[in-house]
Amino acid sequence: MTDTTDGRITSLTNSKDDLPPKPVSGNSSDRGTEALKDITFGSTAGVIGKSIEYPFDTVKVRLQSQLDTLPLRYQGPLDCFRQSLRIEGVTGLYRGISAPLVGAAIETSSLFFSYRIAQNALQATILPPTNGDQLPLRALIACGGVSGAFTSLLLTPIELVKCQMQVPLSPSSVQGAGPLSIITSIFRHHGIFGFWHGQLGTLIRETGGSAAWFGSYEGVSALFRKYNARYTTSIAKTAKEDTLLLYQQMLAGATAGVSYNFVFFPADTVKSRMQTEEVRAGGQVRKTFWVSGKALWQQQGIRGMYRGCGITVGRAAPSSAFIFAVYEGLRGWWG
Repeated sequence: MTDTTDGRITSLTNSKDDLPPKPVSGNSSDRGTEALKDITFGSTAGVIGKSIEYPFDTVKVRLQSQLDTLPLRYQGPLDCFRQSLRIEGVTGLYRGISAPLVGAAIETSSLFFSYRIAQNALQATILPPTNGDQLPLRALIACGGVSGAFTSLLLTPIELVKCQMQVPLSPSSVQGAGPLSIITSIFRHHGIFGFWHGQLGTLIRETGGSAAWFGSYEGVSALFRKYNARYTTSIAKTAKEDTLLLYQQMLAGATAGVSYNFVFFPADTVKSRMQTEEVRAGGQVRKTFWVSGKALWQQQGIRGMYRGCGITVGRAAPSSAFIFAVYEGLRGWWG
């Protein structure tokens, strides 16, 4: 990849697997095929990534949603891991994974699919491509934000069920409720729109996080391509200049995962507390995003906002690395 004077990221060849989803020109059949690839490959990558990270996500949710009474039940990620393994075993860390696996498939496929659609729309209206140039990095970041906003609508109900399954029914209990009982309870007490409780937090996290996710991946990938174009041998350049090596894809993906999780982590913390407060309170009490966020800030300050951030960022790096590597690998294999 090279940078032109106007800041666009351009590929040195026309390989299909040089970047994550590209805008597709042509007839509706071509667009439909590319959309099907995004959904299929994105779903596969999302399921693999979620399987790797889920135990760490369980610990993160338990840290975020524990009661504010002192002393805290968990003193940190390692203590939460230790208590969970001692009381529940490994299976306890995977409690509620069925909904997240479905959610991961929907989330990742939706992200890649809507990312491509956003690029197509942008190139068809504001930034038409010239000489095969790709969109500027700032436009790709904006497309990532749009894809995150769309995905948040699909993700909030799934995360609501997942979070309520991950926390115990009471401080003295180790068991969470099952998915069907949670779904039934939500619908009975709050109706269909009750499944979007915590939507604002998910929207903030997904919009900003996805912009950072795709932006980081595209930016780091562009740097690797510039490095490869400068230092690889002439034989390698002739074969395929713009294809990243596996370790480069995974490093770019790991950077994306860290960027996605760190900046907007407080929004995720407030969302998790909102979505688990009914379980903790033993009733149907619900607070708004701002009320929950203000209460958390007053009680615990910035430290409370970032509780569980370390383990989240730690598991996001390998998970995101595998997601991009699997997605890119499938696209490269199937074309």
